[in-house]
Amino acid sequence: MAPNPADHTWWLASRASGVVAMILITASVFIGLTLSTRVLKGPGLSRWLAAAHEQAALGGLVAIALHGVTLLGDPFLNPGVKGIAVPFAIDFKTLWVGLGIIGGYLTALTGLTFYARKRIGVARWRKLHRLTIVAYGLSLVHTIQAGTDFQAGSWARLAILAPAFPIMVLFGERMLAGRAKSKPAPAAKPTPTPKPAPRPHHQPHREPALDAG
Repeated sequence: MAPNPADHTWWLASRASGVVAMILITASVFIGLTLSTRVLKGPGLSRWLAAAHEQAALGGLVAIALHGVTLLGDPFLNPGVKGIAVPFAIDFKTLWVGLGIIGGYLTALTGLTFYARKRIGVARWRKLHRLTIVAYGLSLVHTIQAGTDFQAGSWARLAILAPAFPIMVLFGERMLAGRAKSKPAPAAKPTPTPKPAPRPHHQPHREPALDAG
């Protein structure tokens, strides 16, 4: 007898929102790195990418929230609020779920502080925003190890891993560019002051000698 999907409604909803969250987080990170590295250029393109980056980040946060909240209704896992809110408190794949919870918190931190960057300072916000790549990595590990649809060799696993390489390349380029900018410019050598030309030696004026006659 085939299982009734209605018996797993909450579990299916949590899985679906988790996949959507991972897709949106990946898109947000990728777009953000293309903005910071300026690999894509064009009139009005930066403004469009910035809007897409922001929308993907916000959509990812909503999907993360749905991923956890819908899991509360699952009668089989029954994680409770503590299980979805406190890292490593759940009994199901404790390590991988705990890393996913930390990744969710980091995603919320880096995403929501965008609206407080004027208050905390742009320089401090940029340093904080680097945690986005950590949030992405934790979310990716959580999705692969805790997700039931991402077994080794599955098309879903390959699809979710495919963007990881270009993201790492862009992140490496971003770090190298930032390090190059932070290096102090070499001090210019002082221009040597030209020495004054020596004054010509003054010869005393002599009257021409008169012939004796």
